[in-house]
Amino acid sequence: MLDIKFLRQNPDVVKENIKKKFQDEKLPLVDEVIELDKRNREIKGEVEALRAEKNKVSKEIGACMAHGEKEKAEELKKKVQENATRMEELSAEEKEVEAKIKKDMMVIPNIIDPSVPIGKDDSQNVEIEKFGEPVVPDFEIPYHTEIMEKFNGIDLESAGKVAGNGFYYLMGDIARLHSAVISYARDFMIDRGFTYCIPPFMIRSNVVTGVMSFAEMDSMMYKIEGEDLYLIGTSEHSMIGKFIDTMLDEAELPKTLTSYSPCFRKEKGAHGIEERGVYRIHQFEKQEMIVVCKPEESKEWYDKLWKNTVDLFRSLDIPVRTLECCSGDLADLKVKSCDVEAWSPRQKKYFEVGSCSNLGDAQARRLGIRVKGSDGNKYFAHTLNNTVVAPPRMLIAFLENNLQADGSVRIPEVLRPYMGGKSEIR
Repeated sequence: MLDIKFLRQNPDVVKENIKKKFQDEKLPLVDEVIELDKRNREIKGEVEALRAEKNKVSKEIGACMAHGEKEKAEELKKKVQENATRMEELSAEEKEVEAKIKKDMMVIPNIIDPSVPIGKDDSQNVEIEKFGEPVVPDFEIPYHTEIMEKFNGIDLESAGKVAGNGFYYLMGDIARLHSAVISYARDFMIDRGFTYCIPPFMIRSNVVTGVMSFAEMDSMMYKIEGEDLYLIGTSEHSMIGKFIDTMLDEAELPKTLTSYSPCFRKEKGAHGIEERGVYRIHQFEKQEMIVVCKPEESKEWYDKLWKNTVDLFRSLDIPVRTLECCSGDLADLKVKSCDVEAWSPRQKKYFEVGSCSNLGDAQARRLGIRVKGSDGNKYFAHTLNNTVVAPPRMLIAFLENNLQADGSVRIPEVLRPYMGGKSEIR
């Protein structure tokens, strides 16, 4: 959410940013907010004047009573009552106006970084860099669920009976591999100085609206019926929510946390053949990283975060690339974002396995995450998040890139301690 002072002083900048995100339908909101803000300040001014007059008249009433001027005192009391009635009316209007301002401000997108490429959708995202050499073996690589089935490692049919489409049972070595990747990712991030955390898997609505846009919430979140609770779509939600309504000491920053959680997503819409199996599902597990830092440090942390994911995938012998997300592909709260994509030798192309985002002070402003500097000044923190690893999607990349001609799957050396010392699975 933008600072209303910034919008008031820079309406043309805000409008141009909306155009860059191809959301022209939101342009009228800027003028609407400016008018509402003007009225809100008028109300506050009138209330302040009425309050000052009330204090003045109250003193006059006291003086009249002291001098026995009861009739004059009664007239003044009527004036006080009229002022009180007017203040009640203004107070009600003030609440209504502020609610409208907040509703509009929650929809107006954050100002994107100048480096973000301009484009309508993800088809116009820009490749930044490749890491590792993509290889296509001289033998056929089956679809990922076929690889898993050869190890008796997945049961989609039973999961469909139990929970419906978009769920799965992982079994045996494939289930163990899944857990090994999560455990390895946990230790990988701890070794890089992040504090390990297991957060709540449900959050309240005020946290949901603090960490994402309404459109994202509607397309992603499952609500618990009859309660003010939502299942998290990623642990970033509850991790950033951990700092809601806090005043952090600047000396304590940055806060660097890595978290494990299950994730639950509606995943609305139809998906193609390449998104069947365990690619796009309603339930998965994830290792995440978040940072809460000073504004001047967020760009540096952004680069550190996505590089962590690249380094982890490369340690597992999986080629990856990074893509800069264009303006139209950025969620409204994001200042800048890039996707990490893994190489699929079966498809002969890359596919998304993680996303790194800098949200500036948008989440902190919504959630009330402030920082007190050494000079006593207070400001909103910057927040960032990034996927460390999210199996089972990551398993697709792992199995395809480590599949051998004889059907076995090679276990990279760094993962072997988490697989009981196995160098391969058969």
